[in-house]
Amino acid sequence: MAWDSLCGGDLLRPKIRSASSRTPGSQSSAETPSLEELRRLLWTYIARDKAQLSRMGISHVVNAAAGRFHIDTGPKFYKDLPVDYYGVEAEDNPNFDLSIYFYPVAQYIKAALNSPRGKVLVHCAMGISRSATLVLAFLMICEDMSLADAVQTVRSHRGICPNSGFLKQLRELDLQLGRGKGRGAEAC
Repeated sequence: MAWDSLCGGDLLRPKIRSASSRTPGSQSSAETPSLEELRRLLWTYIARDKAQLSRMGISHVVNAAAGRFHIDTGPKFYKDLPVDYYGVEAEDNPNFDLSIYFYPVAQYIKAALNSPRGKVLVHCAMGISRSATLVLAFLMICEDMSLADAVQTVRSHRGICPNSGFLKQLRELDLQLGRGKGRGAEAC
C-alpha cells in the first residue's frame, strides 16, 4: 500500500506532538487517546472539510462508510453546500456484501458526472477499501474497463487496498460482465 498517497496533500493530517518533544519525566497535558479518538484522528480528511469541498467544486458525495459504519456526514452535514449526498452503510469486512451497491452507486456516479459541473467525491474511512471498490465497480460497469484495467487506472492516482472479500466480489463482477468473452459492460 502506498502510504504517501494516503498522507498526500489531498488529505488533512492532524498535527500530533511526538514523544520526543517531551522532556523526560514531564507530564503530558493530555492522556493517551482512546482507540475511538485515534480512529477519528486518522479519519480527518476532505469529506468533512466543507471549505475544501467548495474550492474543489465537489457537487456530489458518495460516503461508503455512512451511518453506523463511522463517518458522520450526511445530507444534513452538507445542507449549507450545493452538494448531493449518497450514503452507503458498508462495513470494511471481507464478509460484507458490497456488491449489492455496485450498480446503484455506479449509476449515481455516472449521472453526477453527466450533470453540469459534476464532480464526485467517493470516500470511506481511509479511502483505500470500500470507496476504492465502489470506484472500481463504476469503472467496470460504466466505463467498460476490465477489473485489471480499473485497478491500474485507480492505482495510477492513489494507493488502494480493497479487502479480500471485496476483491472477490469485483472479480465476480468482472466475470458477470463477460470480460475476455467479447461482451462489454451493461448500459450504465
